[in-house]
Amino acid sequence: MTSYKIITKLNKLLNTQKTITILYILFALAAGVQSYFSPPKQFAEGDRYYTCYNNYVIFKNSSVHLSEGKDMYVPYPVEQGDLYKYTPTFALFFQAFGVWPDLVGLCLWDLLNALILLFAVYRLPWFSVREKNIMLLLMLPELMTSLQNEQSNGLIAGLLILAFGFMERGRLLAAALAIMASAFIKLFGIVGLSLFIFYPQRWKSTLYSVLAALILASAPLMVTSYTAYLEQLRSFVRMLGEDHSASYGFSVMGWLHSWFGVDGGKNIVLLAGMVLFLVPLIRFKNYGDRIFRLLHLTSILIWIVIFNHKAESPTFIIAMAGISIWYVTMSKTILNHVLLALAVVFTSLSPTDLFPAWLRHNVVIPYTLKAVPCIIIWCKIWWDAVRRPPLAKAS
Repeated sequence: MTSYKIITKLNKLLNTQKTITILYILFALAAGVQSYFSPPKQFAEGDRYYTCYNNYVIFKNSSVHLSEGKDMYVPYPVEQGDLYKYTPTFALFFQAFGVWPDLVGLCLWDLLNALILLFAVYRLPWFSVREKNIMLLLMLPELMTSLQNEQSNGLIAGLLILAFGFMERGRLLAAALAIMASAFIKLFGIVGLSLFIFYPQRWKSTLYSVLAALILASAPLMVTSYTAYLEQLRSFVRMLGEDHSASYGFSVMGWLHSWFGVDGGKNIVLLAGMVLFLVPLIRFKNYGDRIFRLLHLTSILIWIVIFNHKAESPTFIIAMAGISIWYVTMSKTILNHVLLALAVVFTSLSPTDLFPAWLRHNVVIPYTLKAVPCIIIWCKIWWDAVRRPPLAKAS
């Protein structure tokens, strides 16, 4: 096949939704089937052997524990290889998957994560189909890492991107529901509420968000008593407190610890990160600039990963979604090309077999290299947002 035909086929691929949609469906199904048929494994030396899809089992068990009034946030070593660390609302939601045989439930769960992200990107305004397909292809390796670990991160990224698309179309209620749904899966999704500052009728957005939060918070009462639910919430808060001191993760805190020997100070780093995150929002005259708004969306998607002390490799589909949108949005400078290449190599590909195991275990993991390109790109996004001149006319 000549190079001209290859380029022609590639251009055709990048200009149609059908091929990318099929690709996402196939990858999601492959991840589910692979997880189901992989042999049991140990998650810690000397531990029991658990199914390769242990995270799915944890989510499934949590829905049963919620209905039975058992504490969801204590160890169940006979049943699963780790603690449940999500909200009671997510446990209720997961009953929709737990009722199926594991193979079916796994595939449905992975399909949901993949297709919500796909749908959210295709719902972004302004971008061409080609540009959206480039984003989705850049996200795919990280999405596969998340799917192979049965994680909810594709769903989180999709809901936050979807919320942005809803807000741009004036659908504030749908946006509030999407953001609060992400927050009731993983609490850091609440940062998405900062998007509302760019749009009119902020009081209405606030009201919708409070209403959505009340509905989602009270939903577990459909399957458990009020007293049992309060006990679950107390246990949840206790678990979060204990979990906070457990590790540094692939994060700014982990980078500071591994490169500079900084111990402790997680709250200080998080507070500093929050202050920096909010600084660009004082540029009130930029609120009408769609590029500025997109920069804030990408900042959210990366920030909630790099300032999460528990960030693991599968979490980085959220950050990579932000990087992909940032790259397509901004000018194609040499610096931006280099930063994207670093993210693809060290963030997306470092957990794969393309990296020798010794390199992963002795260099990439100890030196938090997976997070470093994301940290650098977030700093550039921050700098570009702070320095971006206001438009003469809102776009």
